[in-house]
Parts: sequence; structure tokens; C-alpha cells
Amino acid sequence: MSQQGYVAAPPYSQAQPGIGGYQGGFGSGPGQPLYGHYGGPPQAFTAPPTGMMKSPVSSAACMPPPPVSSQYNPNVQQNGAHPQSVYIFFFLFVEYSSIINLKLENIKITFNLQNLNTALNTITALVSKVCSNCHFGLFEHTGQFGGPIAGPQPCMPGAFPGAPAALAGPPQKKLDPDAIPSITQVIEDDRAQRGGQVFSTNLRGQVPPLVTTDFTAQDQGNASPRFIRCTTYSLPCTADLAKQCQVPLASIIKPFASLPKNETPLYVVNHGETGPIRCNRCKAYMCPYMQFIDGGRRYQCGFCNCVNEVPVFYFQHLDHMGRRMDFYERPELSLGSYEFIATMDYCKNNKPPNPPAYIFMIDVSYNNIKSGLVKLICDELKTLLEKLPREEGVESSVIKVGFVTYNKILHFYNVKSALAQPQMMVVSDTAEMFVPLLDGFLVNYQDSRAVIYNLLDQIPDMFADTNESETVFAPVIQAGVEAFKAAECSGKLFIFHSSMPTAEAPGKLKNRDDKKLVNTEKEKTLFQPQKGVYEQLSKDCVAQGCCVDLFLFPSQYVDMATMADVPSHTGGSVYKYNNFQVETDGEHFLRDLRKDVQKSIGFDAIMRVRTSTGFRATDFFGAIYMNNTTDIEMAAVDCDKAVTVEFKHDDTLNEETGAFMQCAVLYTTISGQRRLRIHNLSLNCSSQLSELYKSCETDSLINFFAKSAYRAILNQPLKNVKDILVNQTAHMLACYRKNCASPSAASQLILPDAMKVFPVYMNSLMKTAPLVGSTELSTDDRAHQRLSVMAMGVEDTQLLLYPRLIPLHNLDVSSEALPAPVRCSEERLADSGMFLLENGHSMFLWLGQASPPDLVQNIFNLPSLPALPELDNPVSKKVRSIISSLLEKRPNSMKLQIVRQRDKPEMLFRQFLVEDKGLHGGASYMDFLCYVHREIRQLLT
Repeated sequence: MSQQGYVAAPPYSQAQPGIGGYQGGFGSGPGQPLYGHYGGPPQAFTAPPTGMMKSPVSSAACMPPPPVSSQYNPNVQQNGAHPQSVYIFFFLFVEYSSIINLKLENIKITFNLQNLNTALNTITALVSKVCSNCHFGLFEHTGQFGGPIAGPQPCMPGAFPGAPAALAGPPQKKLDPDAIPSITQVIEDDRAQRGGQVFSTNLRGQVPPLVTTDFTAQDQGNASPRFIRCTTYSLPCTADLAKQCQVPLASIIKPFASLPKNETPLYVVNHGETGPIRCNRCKAYMCPYMQFIDGGRRYQCGFCNCVNEVPVFYFQHLDHMGRRMDFYERPELSLGSYEFIATMDYCKNNKPPNPPAYIFMIDVSYNNIKSGLVKLICDELKTLLEKLPREEGVESSVIKVGFVTYNKILHFYNVKSALAQPQMMVVSDTAEMFVPLLDGFLVNYQDSRAVIYNLLDQIPDMFADTNESETVFAPVIQAGVEAFKAAECSGKLFIFHSSMPTAEAPGKLKNRDDKKLVNTEKEKTLFQPQKGVYEQLSKDCVAQGCCVDLFLFPSQYVDMATMADVPSHTGGSVYKYNNFQVETDGEHFLRDLRKDVQKSIGFDAIMRVRTSTGFRATDFFGAIYMNNTTDIEMAAVDCDKAVTVEFKHDDTLNEETGAFMQCAVLYTTISGQRRLRIHNLSLNCSSQLSELYKSCETDSLINFFAKSAYRAILNQPLKNVKDILVNQTAHMLACYRKNCASPSAASQLILPDAMKVFPVYMNSLMKTAPLVGSTELSTDDRAHQRLSVMAMGVEDTQLLLYPRLIPLHNLDVSSEALPAPVRCSEERLADSGMFLLENGHSMFLWLGQASPPDLVQNIFNLPSLPALPELDNPVSKKVRSIISSLLEKRPNSMKLQIVRQRDKPEMLFRQFLVEDKGLHGGASYMDFLCYVHREIRQLLT
């Protein structure tokens, strides 16, 4: 197999013993379990002996490592046509120790040469002369490599174990970063190849376009990748193969994903009284994988192989191909995704559900009144309630609404349409929460509009003189659950809250933010919710179909891990606005609120994932609650929430038949109808590992790893979790190298084409706030990010871990297209440039010191930069339209922060340049790649 590759050399000595105590050769592996997964007890993971990570070069922190060289070959093919197209790095290892008695000057002279060929020849000759046993990979270097020779990156505290130290002597140039795989290039290539095309789902095990590519999905028997994405589309046939490669087998399911306007909405199938047809044995729903036999009178289930009778009303003759004559008329026979209308058996107490309700619960304590937040919310609700979600083609929403204000006590409002004025009812006994009125609390907005307007006008004035600063929190959620119980409906609570609940009441919290726990065995307690009241509340909410969305406006620690516990188990979201000010943060908050109220959503949902024989779903991550091992319960599930499901083998899979999965979600629609939403997907099975690696999807893999790691930090030290991540990365890549790549020198790093940017994402994940043990990061922010990621889909984790950095200084105002993003590294910034950075949660506009004055003038209309004004010129309009289009696409709103080069706030911006060294520790991409390569070599020796 001919493999053209990139050339780069790491600043490393010989390979070191691997992380996780894998001493022996790679293959069957050690006697202890292999860590594909964090579920096991912490002691199962063998930590490396102390000192194992240290480079043998020297114990001094920044001693010179071996010299380095790297160049980029412009003629290299990005993606060869070969099915196992790979990236190769030629790594030259020179043992730099007392055995080789070379003078440092000689080496330095060698590396200041302007020609790579000469440099390589010189080193080879020098080293060979001194030591014939020296361990390095030689390779043929054909063709000329222009450009300067690079040296290692300077040493920085908190870099990855074994990261290169700074060279003594004059500063060296860095390794050429263009010589290693680039995410922006991979995204660009996929767009060029598959952008704007139709992706038909008629083939089993087809790898879809990347989440960053615009395409049109056409359902022809498998669910669209908008609903389900997999870590690999070709499962290994046996558990042994799966164990050997350690690639997690998982699906990321977003059952209510939004579809673009040019894609067909899901068909709804109504079988009347009889309800959906299901297999008698495994209860799988009728789908394209059922095989009709016996002239159409029976069908064999594709999941459990049971043969079932076809009900009389459902009988249809088969054509000469053995296919039913009504194949194309029935969505459940020809499509991957569709809905069934559920019968009474699927409803609570065998009666149809009532339409859901939304309750707005506003904390009216001193801070919220004084900041103007309460007035802002009340003013916004007047227009927002007009836009409650409703079914297609229906004039107005049937969702009922209710209002509560609270501080230490709760105030309920009667807004019945017959009243001239709203009435307030006060509940001061928060220990025994009840709803003081049934009639008039939950109302139809259209009917009671005048009374509701009246109430929203009065609330800010009613509490204008309050001095109450203490609040309750758990009783507020309890009140919502009781209200839904009384009305016999499901629904959502929108809670606007600003401080830790310290008033005497159930769920009272005390400050447990202890920076001394960071980087200790007990750090995990910072992420664990306080038990008791909140645990029970989650159960009550899920049982009633009560979803909680929390809008937090803290000015200090509020114990996010506990306060966000109920939202994170009920399919809810948590939004956080630190040190909120109406002028600077108001618009940001209102954008979030509008999106949140209007998004499409299903209530009181239960999801079950069924699989064909040979493998099964074993683990689940998301904003979910599980009472048993199979039923995923969600008080609500909206268009942005995803559930990540891991699969394990329980038998051998068959290459002929492939593997099937079916996700069924039973839920209540916004109009109060009980429905079943079905998504089906078929995957290939193979006994060739190369097939598995070829069918991998890096973006899905990293979604799985982020969620597993974020769950693991609840009961393991951060160091263990990060060791496991690196260890598994090395294992996956070493297995590919050993079993799938052409033979080559040990010094080459070979990456599967589909996973060539996996190390960038993995390194970025390890530098995220939850996984960085730094006392400079707020405990609440770390807990918030941990919980947000648990419910994310593939697009959102992709963007979070590799932000988009878009140059705006040479905008083509006439072009519709967005400027192409550049790599997330400081090296891509230019003093005269202007860049927009976004990751789905933060957005920055960075201005270089030497930005052209006319550019700044065109955008800001003045030399200083308070905010982004609306100016009537093409550049300003174009920049604002780019920002608006990005905000439109993301589930969350982002507050635009404007930073100037070398101003203090720039530090905040720099932590998102994920290819560079982390501000709070963590290696650069280049160093991490070298480190992983060393681990791979260790596994292979």
C-alpha cells in the first residue's frame, strides 16, 4: 500500500513505559480489564508507578530535549483514494544522554541549517558515528523541503507529562504546525466533497457527512443522521475484536432534532384502536427490517427472529421480490423514522393526557428587583406568551400558563379570565408545599390575556420596596410538581433565580466551595449534588412529567452541582449569567429565554433502545432519569437534547445480516396527544478491524468520551480520568497501527484517515474546565459545563471542543458565504487582523493592535469599543449578519465580548485557542501528539 505522509519530528527521547502500567507487548493486553469505559470500580485502574512519566533525559524541569526538525510537503495528498488512507508522521528519535557524547553546539548548528535534507544527513552521520545501537527511525527523504527548520516549543508549567522542555541557547523556531492534521482542513474537505448533496439513507452502514457540512438527508429506510449518529458504522463481529481495538461502540440519539425546511417532517401513522404492530416476543415496532413470509401472512422480526402472525387488517400480498405491495404507502415499512398515534394502553390511567402547561416562577428578592431583572422578565413575557409552541397549522397554542413569585415565601396568582384584577395567594409554610388554588392558576393565555398583562405590569411595583434577600428553592420546584398533579398534566417550570437558597426550608444549602479540595482525592465532591431533598424532587418531577429549566443570575457561589441536579435529570436546561447587568447582559438572556420557550418539545417521555441479537444497549448518558436498566425517562425532551447510548456484545454478530437498532420514544405532544416516535438504523458488521476504523466518526467518538469522562469525575480523581483518556487514545491508535497499517518504521506515527484529528479533540477535552484541576476556575462554572455537556448532541460537543475562529479583516461584503475559519492557535492571529471566535457558549471579537483604523471606524464608528453598534455601512452590516446567523444556529445564545490584543480580558479569549498550551495547564496539540506517539510505541514494543 503506498502511503504518502506528513513529515514531523517530535522533541522526544526514547519511548517511555506507558500510562496505566501496560508494560508488556501490545495485543491481548494485560490480565486486568481494558478500560473502554468508566463504569467499573476505581481500583481496577492501575496507576503508573511514580516517576514513570518522567523523561529519562534529566530530572531538571527544562533541560534541553533532543533537537527537532519538521517540514511540510506541499505535494502530499490529503485523502488518498485507498480505503485505508492514513496520515504518517516520520519521527526521528535521538537518544540525548551521556552515551552520545555530542557537543550541544554541533546539534544546534545542524538545526539552524536551511535545508532539511542536509540536516537529516548530518544528524544521521553524527549519531551513527557515535552509537550504532541508538534507537531512531530512519526514512527515505525524497524531494526538496523548503522553509525554515523548526525547534521544539518552549517549556510551560502545567504541560502534559513528558512535554518537551525549552532548548538552551538562542530561541528556536517552532515545529511547523501545518505538518500535522488540521480540523479546519478536514471540515473544509468534507464540505467540498459532500456539501449541498443529498444523503440517501438506503444503504446499511453508510458514514454520513460531518456535522459541520450542509447536506440534505433523504430518509430511505434508515434514520437521518440528524436523529442518530454512531461512533462507528461497522461493528466488530466479536467481543474480542471490540476489546482489542477499544473503540467505544455508541450512538448519539437526538430523537426530536430539528429538520431543515427542505426535509420532510415525520409521517404520523394511525392504526386506530389496534395501535402499532409490534413483535410478540421483543416488542420491537413494525419497521423496514421485518421480513414478510408465507405469502404475507406472517413476518419474521429483524431484532429477535421471532415469527409473528400478520393481523387480518394489516395483511397485504407480496410482489415477486417478496416485498409487500403497499411498501411505499406505509411509512413504517419504507422509512427509518416515523410516528405512531398511541392508543389508551400507552396513557396514564388509560385516559388521554391533558395538554401541557408552562409555569413562570420569578425570584423577587432584593437583588433581582434592584438589578431590573424582574421588570425585564415581566416586560418580555407579554410578547413571548404570544409565541408559545403550537402544532403545525393550528392558530393558537393550547399550552396553559401559570405564574408564581417567591423569596422566602411563595405567591401564587389567580389570573382567571373572568377577573378584573389578578389575585395573589400566599403560601408561607414551605415545609408542606401545596397549591392554594386550582381554578384560575393554570389558564389559557389567549383567554386571560388582559388579566395576565395586568399582573405582569404590577409584579415589579408590588415588590419595589422589598428588603428580603433570603430565598427558598426546593419548595418552588415542589409547588410546580403539585400544580401539575392537581391539573393532571405534564409541563415545564421556568425558574428565574439569583442566589443560594439559605432560608429555613427543605433544600436549604450551605457554602461548600473549598478550593483546597482541587487536585485531591476529594475534588469529586465538588461535582456531586447534595443528596436528600433534591434526589427525591428529581423522582417526583419525572413521575409527573415536570421538566425544570433554570435561569441563574449569581454574583457568588450558588452550589451549581446541587441546584442544577433537578434540571439535569428532567430533560431541562440551565442558563447562567454571572454578575448580571440589564444593560450588558439583558439581550443575551432574552435571546436564551425566547429560544427556550419556543423550541419544539415532547413531554412525559419514556425511551427504549432495542437491538438485534448479538449486542445490546448497556449504558446511557443525558439529561435523563433511569429507574431500571432499560427505560430512559425524561420529563421532557426538546430538539437540542441528545442521549448517548453505549453498546456491548453478548454474542457474535453476523456480517451478512448486519446489526439493527430501534429507538422508540413514547411522549405527549404540545397539543396533548400521546405518540410514539420511532427511529431505526442498520449498521454493518465486520471481522476486519480496518472496516471499523474506516467507518469511525471522530465527532461522535469525542461526544462519547466527553460524557464518559464527565460522568467519571463524580467518583474518580481527575488524574485517573485523564490517564484513562490518554491510555485509550493510545490503545485505539496502536491497535490500528498493529492490525491495519502497512509495515513501517516504529518511529512513524500512523493515524487512521477517519480519526486523524481525534488527538486534537481529545487534547482539547482534557483542557476543558471540568477536567482541569485549577483553583483559578470557579467551581460553579466547572459544574455547569459538566452538566451542559451531558445532554449535548454531536454538533454541540464538536464546536465546544474546537471553536470556530473566523477572520473578518478581509471580508468580502458581497459574498453570501462565511469566511473560512482558521486553526485555533495564536499563530493564526495577525496584529493587523480582526477575528470572531465562537464555541456555542462564548463569542469574542478580537482586534489586533494594528487593526486598520478604517475597519474599526466602519464597525464601531469610534476609536474605542464599548459594544457593537448598528451602523449603516456594508462592513458593519456584514459583520452583524455573520454574528446573527451564528447565534441563530446555536441552541444557546452567546454574549459578544470585544477584546483588544494585549488587553487584560484577552486572557479569557486565549483559553479557547485549543491548539496552544492551556492557560490552566494542558499540553499544546503538537506536544500531545508527541506524547501519544510515545505511548503508542510503548504499547507496540
